[in-house]
Amino acid sequence: MAVGIPRRVTGLSGTAEPDLIGTRALITGATSGLGLAMARALAEAGATVLVTGRHAARAQEAAARLPRAAGFALDVRDEASVADAVERAWSEFGGLDLLVNNAGIGMRTVNPRFMIEPQGFWQVSPGGFRAVIDTNLTGYFLVAREVAPRMLDAGGGRIVNISVNHATMTRQGFVPYGPSRAGAEALSRIMAADLRGTPVTVNILLPGGVTETGMLPAEHRPPGLQAIDPGVMGPPIVWLASPAAAGVHDERIVATEFDDWLRQRLPTA
Repeated sequence: MAVGIPRRVTGLSGTAEPDLIGTRALITGATSGLGLAMARALAEAGATVLVTGRHAARAQEAAARLPRAAGFALDVRDEASVADAVERAWSEFGGLDLLVNNAGIGMRTVNPRFMIEPQGFWQVSPGGFRAVIDTNLTGYFLVAREVAPRMLDAGGGRIVNISVNHATMTRQGFVPYGPSRAGAEALSRIMAADLRGTPVTVNILLPGGVTETGMLPAEHRPPGLQAIDPGVMGPPIVWLASPAAAGVHDERIVATEFDDWLRQRLPTA
């Protein structure tokens, strides 16, 4: 089947803009950065977006700036908080069509000077290690674990897990952030394998470089490094929520390379 290319999504010439009216999406960690950029793109494409974050007030404030959006408190580290938020989504919106696992914390939480004074793994506190793993890896598991059975019962759904470049996963001084992201990517692949042959799809999406999210302070960046605008995540996440992406499963999509990746999926003339 030919894959449609919505002009609004890719910037390529093609079919009409995507219409996500009726699509219900929950994004974790959506009060800022990549999460907020994806929430905005989905909402502007017509989706109903559930903006979630640890603090209800921040989530509600972010949602108030978007069309068709609501803000919920959701702490991905806490099973009860995850269960409550997902139950609320099903109760108030009748279900979910898209889950975007995005919530994460970076190296600054364990070493504020991680780019200029990297620490050996033995210098990282156990508490700091657990905090990053609990958010960036266990959080993906807990939310997907709660959502996937409901999607299966409802007859379908899509899960997108946000990742990073492979180089970041093995960089010197990047414990525990690197291992947390490597683990999340392995988790995504296993989720995709477990759900193969079902109406629920799982894909990986990553920006393709350092983004303007605050995780890497400008003063600590290598000279000449240009950070990517978080808006780069908009086109691929809207496409992944659209009818054109039906059946797309177990793919690893780099946002900065999305146009080229999508062209390669098209049948040759």
